[in-house]
Parts: sequence; structure tokens; C-alpha cells
Amino acid sequence: MTVSSAETVTNKIRPRKEKPRTNQVLVIVGLLVLWQIFATIGSLGAVPTPVEVTVAFGSLLAGGTIWSPLGETMLSWALSLVAATIVGVAVGFPLGVSRIAYRMSALTLDFLRTIPALVLVPLVALLFGAGIESVVVLAFLAAVWAVLMQAIYGVHDVDPVARETFRSLRVRKIDYVRLLLLPSAAPYLSTGIRLAAAVCLLVSISAQIVIPAGGLGEAILIAQLGGAVPEMYAYIFLCGLLGIAIDAAFRAMERRALNWHPAHRKTRTK
Repeated sequence: MTVSSAETVTNKIRPRKEKPRTNQVLVIVGLLVLWQIFATIGSLGAVPTPVEVTVAFGSLLAGGTIWSPLGETMLSWALSLVAATIVGVAVGFPLGVSRIAYRMSALTLDFLRTIPALVLVPLVALLFGAGIESVVVLAFLAAVWAVLMQAIYGVHDVDPVARETFRSLRVRKIDYVRLLLLPSAAPYLSTGIRLAAAVCLLVSISAQIVIPAGGLGEAILIAQLGGAVPEMYAYIFLCGLLGIAIDAAFRAMERRALNWHPAHRKTRTK
């Protein structure tokens, strides 16, 4: 094989570098331009232009009024996510290990996880009042199922040959969980926690609007009732940025924490 042929083969098997997400940026820019045009000519009714929303967002940042509701929302989000993760793992792992326990509880789990969290607002508000406690409970009830079900699926996906090998060698329970169950279920758990993080944010903001209970949700409601439409859209824009940032952060942590897993190695080499 000649040198040029070897270089050709190397170039073919060399993983391609990811191109910048130019198309996504162009789509966003195009949508903003259309929004600006239609809002300016009045086709969108009372919807402000992107320029007006940007100015309002800058005013909120400069005035410092945005930080208090943002902190309240992030606090309720963090508390509900931690609770959902702990309970989801603590309940999901035993149900995943015991097939009998899973079959006995499958119908109950399917019933409970299909109940929308926001329909429980009257009950939760009656029990915990109009405060951060109600927001945390509602977000927890909405997000715990993502972690719990992913924990069950992760334990069920353990290689049966490896499971029987560990049992035949009479490996201690703690080592069985640490060396087999946790590594096998880790990708499922990371996905469940990432989904739960998004659900916690969505339900926290929604609950703060409905109850109301402070945070960005109540800030949106107050701006809407006060007729401050650009400020309302600025808060909504902040909620969207927050969701994107949280998802990106959890994806980055997932890639870093699971860089040993074959699925993530395949993703990097594509």
C-alpha cells in the first residue's frame, strides 16, 4: 500500500469533527426576525417585539429585581430534584432487583405516575400552604417517577450472565450492588436524573404561577396582572434560558461521569 493510499484510509476512518450548529442559529435568527416584523406591524396583537423584550430584560438585570425570584425558583428546583433522586433510587433499586415486588407494584406505579402533579395543587396547598414547601412537593411528585422507573429499567438490564456469575461466586451483597448493579444502571439513572431536572424546573415555575408561591412563576403572574407585558416575556425568556442551561449542564456532567461506558465511547468516536 502506498503512502497516499494509507493516508486515504486513515482519513476515512478518522472521526469527523462536529460542525458548528450553524443551521440551528440561523433558524433562531430567522424566527426572531419574523417575530420582530409581525409584532411591529401589529399582526401578533399585544405581543411585544424582541427588541422590547431585550430592553425589559436588561432593565430587570440592571435593577436587580430578577435575582430574588430566580433564587427562589432555583432553591425549589434543587430541593425537589435532590428529594426525587434519593427517593427514586431508594425505591427503584429494590423494585428492580425483586421481580415479584415489581409485578405486585406495577399497576400502582402506572396509576400514580400518570396523575398530573398540578391537579394536586389544591390538596398540596391545603396541607403545606402557599409557600416553597408546596412547590417542592409538587415538583417532587412530578419528577420522582423519571428516576424511579429508570432505576428499575437499569437494574432489569443487568447482563444475566454477569448476574449468575456473581451469584455463583457468592459475591457479597454490597459488592454485587457496587460492582454490577450500579455500573449497569448508571446510564439509566443519569438519564432519569436529567429528565427529572427538567420536570422539576417546569413544575416549580408552573406551581409558582398557580398557587402563587414566589419565584419566577409569581413574577410572571405579577407582570401580567400589572400590564407589564415586555417584563412578562422577559421572565418567560429567562425561564427558557434556564431550562437550556440546566439540560446542557446535566448532559456535560453525564458525558464526564460516564466516559467509561461503551455507549459514550461510541458517541465520541462517531
